[in-house]
Amino acid sequence: MTSQATLQTVPALGTHPASGSTPSRAETREQLSKATYDLLVIGGGILGISTAWHAAQSGLRVALVDAGDFAGATSSASSKLLHGGLRYLQTGAVKLVAENHFERRAVSRQVAPHLANPLTFYLPVYKGGPHGAAKLGAGVFAYSALSGFGDGVGHLLSPGKAQQDVPELRTENLKAVAVYGDDQMNDARMALMTVRAAVESGAVVLNHAEVTGLRFTEGRVTGAELKDRTTGDEFGVSARLVLNATGPWVDHLRRMEDPNAAPSIRLSKGAHLVLRRTSPWKAALATPIDKYRITFALPWEDMLLLGTTDEEYEGDPGEVAVTEKDTAQILDEAAFSVRDQQLSRDLITYSFAGLRVLPGGPGATSKAKRETVVTEGRGGMLSVAGGKWTTFRHIGRTVMKQLEALPGRPLGEDFEPVSALPKKLPLPGVANPRAVAHRLLVDGPAPGPRMGADTARHLATHYGSLAFDIARLANENPELGERVHPDAPEIWAQVVYARDNEWAETADDVLRRRTTLTIRGLATDEVRGKVQDLLDKK
Repeated sequence: MTSQATLQTVPALGTHPASGSTPSRAETREQLSKATYDLLVIGGGILGISTAWHAAQSGLRVALVDAGDFAGATSSASSKLLHGGLRYLQTGAVKLVAENHFERRAVSRQVAPHLANPLTFYLPVYKGGPHGAAKLGAGVFAYSALSGFGDGVGHLLSPGKAQQDVPELRTENLKAVAVYGDDQMNDARMALMTVRAAVESGAVVLNHAEVTGLRFTEGRVTGAELKDRTTGDEFGVSARLVLNATGPWVDHLRRMEDPNAAPSIRLSKGAHLVLRRTSPWKAALATPIDKYRITFALPWEDMLLLGTTDEEYEGDPGEVAVTEKDTAQILDEAAFSVRDQQLSRDLITYSFAGLRVLPGGPGATSKAKRETVVTEGRGGMLSVAGGKWTTFRHIGRTVMKQLEALPGRPLGEDFEPVSALPKKLPLPGVANPRAVAHRLLVDGPAPGPRMGADTARHLATHYGSLAFDIARLANENPELGERVHPDAPEIWAQVVYARDNEWAETADDVLRRRTTLTIRGLATDEVRGKVQDLLDKK
């Protein structure tokens, strides 16, 4: 571990925010309370973030607040995939799959190539399984055709060849393996970069700011009363239009507008496990469990991500957690295609659960459409819920179009329609991650220890060209070039950067969402204490 002498000096470093850093919370609260905004977005999940980004691009005055951290709930608890939706082909939703592929490829090729990476999927066909080899072979061919064969041609592979790429693949009764391509990401990092894009377009944002009530003018919702959870300070925000994008809490906020508002959504819980890998994986596994459900085993962040479950959830959204039943189900389902030694409970480093927001109605949640629903309340507040990560840009554009078309045009006329905006505007830091990693290694710090290759790769694929700002911090203060934990690629400079440039307020903000230390099982009490000390220096 880092030497004791170094650890003692770390909290004192980076006391003064870097130039170009984000405003203080006090400055942001004052800014929010003094102006009248065109649009107040309540909810800092990816749906609210994307809407704020597109609204700010349009020239609107936009405020975005969240009771917790940005992407602190569902948006950082996904399966980390950007995908076309292979299972939608079963229902004949060909147009939907093609649209998803378009968005997936736009994000991974033009918008955020530094944050997304291609991933090959193997779909094993076992004797007695729910689907035959011919059907799945045809399915992955059609799937790749709908993406313009941009990820190669979907095809069948022999079990022997597949096991070379995935040593832990179970080969007993394995008849064939269907192959297709999608992309994956670190969802929390993607969300944070989108927040940054919204701010660069003019939005004012504040996390850990809880809505305690709504403001009304002649019966219409015209803002919100808020409480800063970090200080207890109370303040308010006025806006011409308020958008409720609070995900699983959407009906809670709707009842603030109208105590008699009927439920508009239902929730489905998706649990995941993160495990240490026992061998390298060059592809992911997508294993059919039954006619409708697939279980994933995904190489992700040098770990293995297993999941997901899909069951109705009726409890408090703030208390969603992985249960023993969830863990047993995920491991049992993974065992269809993954060898036992990779599924030891001793390898589990972390587990998490998120809530899918689905339209209200009957039927199994696994068959429900992942569509976005926009409703208008009695006080004129717009509520938006649902959707999926892959189409986050499309959802932001769609919501903006609906806001533009509202009767009486509450947003006014003086803004750019979303249809006139650039179609594939990149997120901050856009760059070729391989080139960034190479330069980080070549231009490493002169006085201190050379940057590890794993750290360079990590910085390049989580920050893009912004990684050079972090490297600069480490150059100026060599102690910040030390690893936070010897078994993870992250360095202390990332904590300072998260504090000064990425709105990190708590140790969890840093360890769970701005770095990978929590998911690796490395957020020890010592690490948490040092991180919080460093955050408190701002």
